[in-house]
Amino acid sequence: MNAASDEAVRAGLSSSLVALWRYALVLSRNRDEADDLVQATCLRALERSHQFMPGTRVERWLFTILRSIWLNELRSRRYRDPGDADPEIAGAFDGAAAAETNILLTQVLKDVEALPEAQRETLFLVYVEGHSYAEAAALLDVPIGTVMSRLAAARLKLATASGRRPDRPVASGER
Repeated sequence: MNAASDEAVRAGLSSSLVALWRYALVLSRNRDEADDLVQATCLRALERSHQFMPGTRVERWLFTILRSIWLNELRSRRYRDPGDADPEIAGAFDGAAAAETNILLTQVLKDVEALPEAQRETLFLVYVEGHSYAEAAALLDVPIGTVMSRLAAARLKLATASGRRPDRPVASGER
């Protein structure tokens, strides 16, 4: 076992848990499954810390592990229960002041959830986690042009769903 790799993985896990959970939630659309997915990712990362190359980005390595575990889970579900449907994410907010925000957030989440999985996942990696197009392409194991086209298609669908003309940018203060 390489002590430098193990130490880097442990430090990376600690600083990446929130980002891993958000990614797991985007993939699974279920809080409990996201928890399980992050736990499995942490376990696998610790078991295979000797495979991590110090000097590379730990978060990228962890995201790749998480995505691999998720894809394996999807494959096994197809064989166990082909009719298994993904549950919706339930968001709850308290207070009257948050009512308008809640309505808008609920609609945005509904629109994002309606995107095809590949577009939703790409949108998350670039716009929520802040990965560059090249980093997202590497994480997803697709060409950078595929990332760009997925994002363009997702933006078009979201703009259409929000009632805006897709070719018109959002003016400041406009919803």
